[in-house]
Amino acid sequence: MKKNIAIIMGGYSSEYQISLKSGNVVFETLDKDKYNAYRIHIFKDKWVYVDTNNAEFTVDKNNFSVTLNNSKITFDCVFNAIHGSPGEDGFMQGYFKLLNIPQTSCDMYQASVTFNKRDCLSILKPYGIKTAESFFLNLGDRINEDAIITKVGLPCFVKANKAGSSFGVTKAHKKEELKNAIDVAFKEDDEIIIESFLDGTEVSVGVITYKGKTKVLPITEIVSENDFFDYEAKYLGKSQEITPARLTTEQETKVNTAAKKVYEVLKMKGFSRSEFIFKDNEPHLLEVNTVPGLTRESILPQQAAAAGISMSDLFDNAIEEALK
Repeated sequence: MKKNIAIIMGGYSSEYQISLKSGNVVFETLDKDKYNAYRIHIFKDKWVYVDTNNAEFTVDKNNFSVTLNNSKITFDCVFNAIHGSPGEDGFMQGYFKLLNIPQTSCDMYQASVTFNKRDCLSILKPYGIKTAESFFLNLGDRINEDAIITKVGLPCFVKANKAGSSFGVTKAHKKEELKNAIDVAFKEDDEIIIESFLDGTEVSVGVITYKGKTKVLPITEIVSENDFFDYEAKYLGKSQEITPARLTTEQETKVNTAAKKVYEVLKMKGFSRSEFIFKDNEPHLLEVNTVPGLTRESILPQQAAAAGISMSDLFDNAIEEALK
């Protein structure tokens, strides 16, 4: 019996187009002899199944089913390809848990905590995971530029606390630039995080559960042509991604250990991709993504390929793990 797999894509954030790309890659890659794959678009105004002719059929949110030609289709597993809200912040995880439908990403708590950079870094700190100096602001807080600079120094990064894909991120080089950077971040989120600039090699480390075990994939080094690894660098080819990264054996061991520890301390499942920067030869954690990009250009699939894992095997394993 072929399993029915719903591939959820889209979402409510500025990243929905990348999510649609990721979802379509999963759809094209999944083994058609093993799975009946269904593309499900999740948007604020509609949840629909989209067939190969791009016809849309409404999803019944009561039980996450679709009715086609008078017959009701339910799903054995959900493949989560939504970057940002509601796929990466815990909402979809909670919904599927309530419906008792297995899904490929981490659980609800892990998704919501990793989506909140401030909370994630706070949880990991006691476990010896190093991070940049940071300063937090909630919308409406009084902004004291001097206090911020005293804590994090210049240049610094001003980021939305809960947005993905480098939306709402600015690098402020001088005090005069802080106000505007803070306004930009508040457009994306009502909480922001201001971090000290770490000048060092930036790497991205994929950690997945593969055949029942935690597996750290080959590391990718990120060399941005822009001032930092921003949206353009990430998606519009303005960066070089070098896999495997040009690290010393010592650096590689340190960052692998840290990435695996993050995955296990947080009790993660499914895919994850953690970003680190080396400062004084020590990896400092920037953030953890739990629904990383899955397009052919994306970092995680590149890393899997370097580990000898094909896209088809990568996606198949995610479903097998979810169904356990």
